[in-house]
Amino acid sequence: MGVATNRATKSKSPTYRCTECGWAAIKWVGRCGECQAWGTLVEAGGQTSVRTAAAAPGRPAVPIADVDASLARAGTTGVGEFDRVLGGGLVPGGVVLMAGEPGIGKSTLALDVAARAAREGRRVLYVSGEESAAQVRLRGQRIGALADTLYLASETDLGSVLGHLESTQPALVVVDSVQTIASAEVEGAPGNVGQVREVASALIQAAKSANIAAILIGHVTKDGAIAGPRVLEHLVDVVVQFEGERHSRLRLVRAVKNRFGPTDEVGCFDLGDSGIVGLPDPSGLFLTSRDRPVPGTCVTVTLEGRRPLVTEVQALVTESSGGSPRRTTSGLDSSRLAMVLAVLTRRADVSVATHDCYASTVGGVRLAEPSADLALALAVAGAHRDAPLPQGLIAVGEVGLAGDIRPVTGLPRRLSEAARIGFTRAVVPAGSLTEGPAPAGVVVREVSTLKEAVDLALGWQA
Repeated sequence: MGVATNRATKSKSPTYRCTECGWAAIKWVGRCGECQAWGTLVEAGGQTSVRTAAAAPGRPAVPIADVDASLARAGTTGVGEFDRVLGGGLVPGGVVLMAGEPGIGKSTLALDVAARAAREGRRVLYVSGEESAAQVRLRGQRIGALADTLYLASETDLGSVLGHLESTQPALVVVDSVQTIASAEVEGAPGNVGQVREVASALIQAAKSANIAAILIGHVTKDGAIAGPRVLEHLVDVVVQFEGERHSRLRLVRAVKNRFGPTDEVGCFDLGDSGIVGLPDPSGLFLTSRDRPVPGTCVTVTLEGRRPLVTEVQALVTESSGGSPRRTTSGLDSSRLAMVLAVLTRRADVSVATHDCYASTVGGVRLAEPSADLALALAVAGAHRDAPLPQGLIAVGEVGLAGDIRPVTGLPRRLSEAARIGFTRAVVPAGSLTEGPAPAGVVVREVSTLKEAVDLALGWQA
């Protein structure tokens, strides 16, 4: 079958296109309607409509049972915690987008993974658009990431990067970062929406056509979102996000998209002077060591994928000095705190409407699971009454607006992890023990309302 040619027609009316993101308009305006940049619209000539005709396929379609699945089998990166997040490792031809705030450890982890792959005999290309090759080499020497088959290139031109891929023919390529690479065929500065879209598309096409595993490091905006067009996250196969406080050594790597594995796994890392090291047993890192209980603290167990994490929630309640009480959170959802405070005031006789309330987690971990509601409520209640909770107590449960305590999933795993750390008491929703018996050595009390939970936890006798 012959290949038909494309037919294009051009209208008489001109169009105006943004040089930053490529947004088009039929008339000139001062501000781009997509990226909100001022003065970036220029006349691009008449509008062109193209009709694509059918063409002969390069490869025929085959039955799904005849496809060789071994070509997409994941290979380990040598970093167990990173493999957990990726779903087993890097897949040949798969593209991983690694995003996070500056200085959080993205480049360090990527260089460590590249060096481990090179030590296994694979050819690896590390492209840095932010640092010189000498700077990358010094960091590699500091963290012990030197290997004979690890090649470095400091490039910011897309054509040069693609040339390095053709000449080196690596099994793994790392691009740090995708926002620093620019294409000469696209107008605008590196990092704008149009450039990021073109660079990412070209790198993904090159990686998949040559069966190269690729790691693209991306910047984030001040709101924590990945910089660039939203289509960037749709183009790649895996998106992992770095989390953690910049002044803390603990780093969490979470998969928010994964075509090859689960999206609810989290990897724990310790970022130090000698590099970034995986923490296969992070339980206890999110707890504060103290000799006696302190008012305003409660421990819960959250599930990150299949991994239970024992985490401490802290609260401080003080008299408000102004007309509007303050509500401040760190590691917790502020709207969740506001809801818990409202339920405490209305349903549990813990009036905090005229008090400043501060809530935080320990160790820089972020709790988004509703199962932490009960621990947050008990911490606030203890801080308000200046009464500590019993030693060795954990609380797990979701708080409803009616003041009820709702069951959560995976309670046996949560209680087993708490028992392993040394906790001996637990407050859980009513009916939770139907999933399985409580671990030996743990006294479990079931509650159905928040008021019952507050009275039980603050009055629990040994």
